[in-house]
Amino acid sequence: MGQQQLLLIILGVIIVGIAIAVGISQFGAHSTQANKDGVTASLVNIAANAYQYKIRPTTMGGGGGSYANYTIPTKMASDDNGTYTIQTAGTATTIVFRGTSSLSSGYTSDCTVDSTGKTTLSYSTGW
Repeated sequence: MGQQQLLLIILGVIIVGIAIAVGISQFGAHSTQANKDGVTASLVNIAANAYQYKIRPTTMGGGGGSYANYTIPTKMASDDNGTYTIQTAGTATTIVFRGTSSLSSGYTSDCTVDSTGKTTLSYSTGW
């Protein structure tokens, strides 16, 4: 009877170990996806701010129909998820922003805003 109990204890320890390993793996995957979602949300917010700038008349501090002189507000330039920069300087019709993840500098996302305010996102390979 003693050997059977010892075998059951060893089997129980192995099952608990596997469960812990799977849990850690799942947490890491969820953390990366949450960061990607956060960077995406911030880029879309910056894009909306840029479009508001574009449609605002120059007399009210806007671009008067152009993204040309737009700069990212200081409070929007970085957050817990990453940092955000202008990748391609604004023209009358488009501007491109880049978000770099705080988890890895290899994780980047580009957000292009067109003349109607429509955003197009692309992500680096592996993210």
